[in-house]
Amino acid sequence: MACGHKVSHKDQCVCTVLRAIADAQDQVSPVTSGCDISCERSIQELLSGVSPATTAPNTIPVILYCGCDPFLGTGVAIVDNKFECVETFIFRVTSVDGNCCAVIELLEIAGAHGCPTSPCDQLGGINISHLKRTGICITIDLNCFCAITCLEPVTL
Repeated sequence: MACGHKVSHKDQCVCTVLRAIADAQDQVSPVTSGCDISCERSIQELLSGVSPATTAPNTIPVILYCGCDPFLGTGVAIVDNKFECVETFIFRVTSVDGNCCAVIELLEIAGAHGCPTSPCDQLGGINISHLKRTGICITIDLNCFCAITCLEPVTL
């Protein structure tokens, strides 16, 4: 199955799992999205300013799969007036709506550079404290995904 094709299953298990994770994270630490870079955040900033992000512990990092391949998310931030690309296989779910449209935050390994070739390449042998939130969020259609791997809860 290619990422661009809609799934016709009645039970959207990836959507269901991500919605459950988002709900659980909100119960433990109810916060705003915490995303520094997203369409929603940009609109808020334009209209009324940005509320401060919170330090929400208890994040369940996830890996999403498109067909048999792990999904590599890409985002861009501005650091020191320069564009900086972030590519990762590891995400934090921020929200899931009733249509299985999700906002996910890209997670990265502190100090890592370059494009990871696989989730294991990205995570293998790193200290859990090196996993960091980027504040970069992307919006995805969960109907494009067929599998999810949930990592153990971490504090970010």
